[in-house]
Amino acid sequence: MSETAWLVSLFLLFMVIVAVITVMRVRGTKFDSSDGYFLAGRSLSGWVIAGSLLLTNLQASNFVGMSANAYDVNMAVMGYEVFSGVTLIVVALFLVPRYLKQGITTIPDFIESRFGPGTRNFVTILFLVLYVVNLVPVTLYAGAVALSGMFNVPELFGISQFASVTIFVWLIGVVGGAYAIFGGLKAVAISDSINGIALIIGGLLVPVLGFWFLGRIDGGGFSAGLDRFLTTDPEKFNAFGAADDPNLPFTAAITGLILVNLYYWGTDQSVIQRALGAKNLAQAEKGVLIAGLLKVLTPFMLIIPGIMAAQALIEVPEGQTSDSIYPLFAAQVLPVPLLAFVAAALMGAILSTFNSVLNSASTLYATNVYKPYFGKNAPEAKVVRSGKWFAIVVALIGLFASPFLMYTGTGLFTWLQMVNGFFNVPIFTIILLGYVTKRVSSRAANIGLAFFVVCYGLSQTVFSAQVADAGLHFMHVSAILFVITSLLILALGRLWPRETPYQLPENHVVEMYPWPYRYRMAGFVMGTMISMYVLFSTFGIASGHGLSLSAVATIAALIAGGTLIGVWADRRWPAARPPAEGGEDAGGAEPEQAALTEPA
Repeated sequence: MSETAWLVSLFLLFMVIVAVITVMRVRGTKFDSSDGYFLAGRSLSGWVIAGSLLLTNLQASNFVGMSANAYDVNMAVMGYEVFSGVTLIVVALFLVPRYLKQGITTIPDFIESRFGPGTRNFVTILFLVLYVVNLVPVTLYAGAVALSGMFNVPELFGISQFASVTIFVWLIGVVGGAYAIFGGLKAVAISDSINGIALIIGGLLVPVLGFWFLGRIDGGGFSAGLDRFLTTDPEKFNAFGAADDPNLPFTAAITGLILVNLYYWGTDQSVIQRALGAKNLAQAEKGVLIAGLLKVLTPFMLIIPGIMAAQALIEVPEGQTSDSIYPLFAAQVLPVPLLAFVAAALMGAILSTFNSVLNSASTLYATNVYKPYFGKNAPEAKVVRSGKWFAIVVALIGLFASPFLMYTGTGLFTWLQMVNGFFNVPIFTIILLGYVTKRVSSRAANIGLAFFVVCYGLSQTVFSAQVADAGLHFMHVSAILFVITSLLILALGRLWPRETPYQLPENHVVEMYPWPYRYRMAGFVMGTMISMYVLFSTFGIASGHGLSLSAVATIAALIAGGTLIGVWADRRWPAARPPAEGGEDAGGAEPEQAALTEPA
């Protein structure tokens, strides 16, 4: 059997194993209700939530795009990953308790409760346009590029890159659509957990075996590769992007990026839906915080391979872009069985993002469009069916549109983030103001949403040259518009206030006892997050002289200090416990709402 045949056979075997396990786990689940289909019957545990969150986020565009950015420039792009740590702490301790307290199925459910159906419709449309125009096509395209490169399809079959990408787009679309449309959120979450473990193992194999690959260039082994890694192109290890950094200036990371991350992790329906499906508050907080720790560490498998490829002097093939670097490097570093394993894990990540977006699109359409306007008295099974049909339409649009993204003329990951700017920060803005104010009205929120979208659109199109001349990254634009829009909404809220102050409803759909170790985990995540910037700086390995003893001591002190502060906070504000059992998952009396009043 040829090497290619082995690669394809093993790849398909891994995929079949995941599919069989998923089918066995979802067998017997009832999908004829909204909670059962869209929220997995509110039964997800912390580890399943963490794995599903991570895999939904780790799109092929992360592997492909971030490695390309590091290959071309430096590690500044890691801010997208590392700053997710502090964001997920805020989501776990501030947003998740409020979502579960209200018992919402979708983020627009809260919007309707707070601002009314008009604003809910506005936000629903923004979500759906985002999914159709950007997330689905980019996910399919990035996945197709990665798999096409790993299997070397254009050269193997003598076809164009466009044709190869189109083939893989349809493969991903058909398989991913089957998970999302027929299995609901539970099938998505279970397959995510399995693929998540494989992805972490496979993703780390690429840089680990990359050390031996680099060592062979100098006629040595692992130690020679490590020496070449630490001393070649040290400027690429600097995560502090300058003001003119094309990937991510550090000033943009601490302004607009934090807002973007808060939107993504805290209010994007395709992501937060995992936490909404938790069996209780403790498991939701646990899952979100574990995901935060994993996200802080992902640069090792997402970005380092791009730097290694540059150090190995691997060149981009003619007719392709640097987005092809990750699959090219993986194909050279890994033996066939491991390459098949990594390809299958990456396929799992692609499917996860794709089917998560489809599931969320169907959820939003069924609950916020079909049910209120076309099926007010329709049975639950019919509502679910309408969501499935809408997901099929979204999938078909993505299948036909995504191959043409290879002609966008910009880095894939940067393109994705720039287009997301039309939707992410404005949605987060009104959700934040909805929670922290009581009198802001729907009219003020609608005007603020429209103002942000229009101004951001003008900044990236009509006035793009002026924005570039001013040295403003699109993240800076988002941060500036966030401040202006917030002030505008608050001013209009004073002019046209709500008739009565808003009170968050309490529906108690799950137990609301917090996770007892939430603060120490949050402290550990924060310490690790700051340590990553110490490691990838001129004080760390970007110095070109390896990792000094003082840098190692600083990293250890930051992680230990953050953890100890968290331990103190857990003792200062202990979690309420069920009086009968005293455990985080126990049943019993009505919970105290300590998680909603403690400082977060």
